[in-house]
Amino acid sequence: MAYYMLQGAYSTDAWESLVSNPVNRVEAIRPAIENLGGHIENAWFAFGEYDVVLIMQMPDNLNAAAFAFAIAAGGAFKTHKTTPLMSIDEGVEAMRRASDTGYSPPRS
Repeated sequence: MAYYMLQGAYSTDAWESLVSNPVNRVEAIRPAIENLGGHIENAWFAFGEYDVVLIMQMPDNLNAAAFAFAIAAGGAFKTHKTTPLMSIDEGVEAMRRASDTGYSPPRS
């Protein structure tokens, strides 16, 4: 399974709801991720541009996108992004393969 990082910034309405009734949203979203064949590695609150960071494993891009679309449709985040992650070993292998592609940039 592939790893993905989800970063989300809550809307003002979502923050108002969470402050009035604090709840662990990881447990609330776990069933949706599991229904798509994935699982949550861990999640954190964060400071700055995004309020929440979540690392999850999903079977593929299709299921990761389905979860991202469900989040977008829900409206609790004013913005969010999902980033596919590679292990260091995968990245090194991708570099090796890149050197064998035969690609050359345009030259002036």
